[in-house]
Amino acid sequence: MKLRYSPTSPYVRKVMVMAIETGLEDSIEAIATNAWESGPDLVNDNPLSKVPTLVLDGGETLYDSPVICEYLDSLHDGVKLFPPAGGARWTALRRQALADGIMDAAILRLMEGKRADGERSDSWAERQKAAIDRALDALEEEADGFAGKEADGSGDDVTIGHITIAVALGYLDLRFDADNWRENRPALADFYDTFSGRASMAKTTPKDPA
Repeated sequence: MKLRYSPTSPYVRKVMVMAIETGLEDSIEAIATNAWESGPDLVNDNPLSKVPTLVLDGGETLYDSPVICEYLDSLHDGVKLFPPAGGARWTALRRQALADGIMDAAILRLMEGKRADGERSDSWAERQKAAIDRALDALEEEADGFAGKEADGSGDDVTIGHITIAVALGYLDLRFDADNWRENRPALADFYDTFSGRASMAKTTPKDPA
């Protein structure tokens, strides 16, 4: 399989964490791709010109991190990170959606800050920040009950929800460290600090904030 990626994309990191957690990392060839250039190779694989995009061995393509992650989860025989049914599944998917929303808002805020003077909307950026803050507050309320806190990788209860939350928090550290999201969110900070010790998180830490 081939994965089109950008080194600082949180969605790509989410996929790579999933690949490591499921033992599939060596099955994936990473291809650095500039989504902003919309080159023909990427557009042919993904008409949205976005990463991550996964090209399967048979030539089929998958895109959007939730789809790619669930596909990877279908390829291994270990404990599934997408619970198969019941309340655990809906909780994991809800948490994934909330954390994906944090990343969506953070990227919109980042891009707004890069606009030229006169084109930038401070109110739009603040709207994204407010959405992030509300989502973080909601996660703080349930963080004490998060499973998968074992840094040694032994937590069978880890789900796609925990992975996506951790990746989103890492992206906030990368792009908006001055906001100090940990303030007044001790349970969420404790979860992140412990979860970040997992090999999958340590190995995928973004190196270049450009």
